[in-house]
Amino acid sequence: MTAPRSADQTGKVVVVTGAGSGIGRATARAFADAGAHVLGVGRRGDALEETAAGYPGIAAHPADLRAPDTAHRVIGAAVERWGRLDVLVNNAGATKMMPLAETTAAGITALFDLNVTAPSLLAQAALPHLRRSRGSIVNISSTYGHRPLPGAAHYAASKAALEQLTRTWAVELAADGIRVNAVAPGPTESQALAAAGLPEATIEHIKQQETSRIPLGRRGEPHEVATWILRLADPATTWLTGQVLTLDGGLELT
Repeated sequence: MTAPRSADQTGKVVVVTGAGSGIGRATARAFADAGAHVLGVGRRGDALEETAAGYPGIAAHPADLRAPDTAHRVIGAAVERWGRLDVLVNNAGATKMMPLAETTAAGITALFDLNVTAPSLLAQAALPHLRRSRGSIVNISSTYGHRPLPGAAHYAASKAALEQLTRTWAVELAADGIRVNAVAPGPTESQALAAAGLPEATIEHIKQQETSRIPLGRRGEPHEVATWILRLADPATTWLTGQVLTLDGGLELT
C-alpha cells in the first residue's frame, strides 16, 4: 500500500536511504507515485530490487552508508543519472537495545555512525546540488528522539542528535532556500526490531507493550509516515523549516 498522491513531484530527483523495507520502501514508492525519480539506497540489493519492482521511477543503489566516501558516491549516482537533486531523505538507521550496564564503545560508535554521521555526510555531499535546486532535507528521527527509552539510551540519543541537526541546519541553510525538517515516527511496522537481533518472542512482547501505551490503540504503518515525508518535501510547503513532526498515535502525550 502506498501513500496517497501528494503534490506533483514530476521531474524531481530524490535520494531515499534505507529504501529496502519499512518506511524507506513506502517513501521511495510514494515519491515515485508522485512522479519523482528516486534513488533507493540500502545495503541489501535484493530488498531494493523488491522496492523498485513495478516502479520504473525507482533505481536501486546498494551501498553501505558507513563506508568511506559512500555519501559522495550516492549523491553522485543520483546527479549523474538525472542531472540534479531536489530532496534528500535520511531514513536509514539502526536500533539497538543497549542498557547502560552493557554499553560498549563499539556499540555506541556503530549507532552514531549510521544514525548521525551518515546523514551528516550525505547532507554535506548533497549541499551544492540542493543549493541549485533550492531543495529540502527530511531526516527520520523517532518519538524516542525526545522521550526516554530505558535500555536503549544511546539509540534515543542518536535520534535526539538528528533532531538537533535538523533545527540547526534549517537556520544555517535558510539563506540558500533549503528547507530542513524531520519526521519522528512512533512504533511503526517494520523490520527494525528483527534487524536489531531480537528474538521473535521478545519482538512480540515489545509490540504488545507499545500498542497498549498508544492512545490510538495500534502501531503505525509505513505509508502513514511516508505521507508526511512527502508533505514536508513538497515544494509548495514554502514556509516550513526546522520542525520535527511527531507521528506516534499520541504516544508522546502519555
